[in-house]
Amino acid sequence: MEKYKPKILVLSDLNESTSTILKSTISLAKMINGSIDFLCVKKPSEIVKKENQLSAIRNINQEHFAIKKEIANLITPINKDYNIKINHNLSFGNVKDEIGNYIKEHKPDLIVIGKRKSKILNLIGDNITSFVLKNHKGIIMISANDNSLEPEKKLVLGLLNNMEDDFEFSKNLIEHTQKPVKSFKLVKASKGLKETSHVNNKDYVEYVFEDNDNSMDNLSNYLSKNNINLLCVNRDKNLKNKFVMKDGIVNLIGKLNVSMLLTTSKNSVKKLI
Repeated sequence: MEKYKPKILVLSDLNESTSTILKSTISLAKMINGSIDFLCVKKPSEIVKKENQLSAIRNINQEHFAIKKEIANLITPINKDYNIKINHNLSFGNVKDEIGNYIKEHKPDLIVIGKRKSKILNLIGDNITSFVLKNHKGIIMISANDNSLEPEKKLVLGLLNNMEDDFEFSKNLIEHTQKPVKSFKLVKASKGLKETSHVNNKDYVEYVFEDNDNSMDNLSNYLSKNNINLLCVNRDKNLKNKFVMKDGIVNLIGKLNVSMLLTTSKNSVKKLI
């Protein structure tokens, strides 16, 4: 019986970081043996410049052809370079509606979004990241531009809020990760930072931070020092940790310059084991 291939959906508006996002996605897909779909959604208002209906239709048709060609020019060489197929789709309409409908129809296991360079995650208006955080209960990868994942290269993996039992799906990732894996925890009281090696006979190092106003800065510094290029964050609401609450995840994405894999629970990742 053929093993299930996790479905990965990449959302992009074809900005300058799209190539980096795709390479990070390919890196992850090869580790978990996943398939990749690429979806680009454009608002008609971005294309239609004239009120005349005939002119509007003509503009949309021309732009549709141009964007499809741009996507093909981007993806075709990547398909060849990394020997992986990326299915690509283009649609016009309300961005959130189109993405929401696509998610309902295709039911991806994992969604990939690029991290913006500007102020991230303004919750007002057409913010796709916050929309996906709210509407997709599965795994989400936020792909950063710097220190991105590279296909065929080992990860430098970090864990945040991940208990040992909640990270079963990491078996595939651990096989492609430099050792030791770094685990980060936030506690209510601590005598500063401490380090414990080889917890429960696992090949990882645990860093414990005191939960205070500087905890985010401390975490950011240690991620940078340890060259982490993928931080796995358990956002299960049952943890009742400030980092996994809605605003906590928003702040985390905005302040940490690292790609993140946001999980929820065992049920959301069982197909990736």
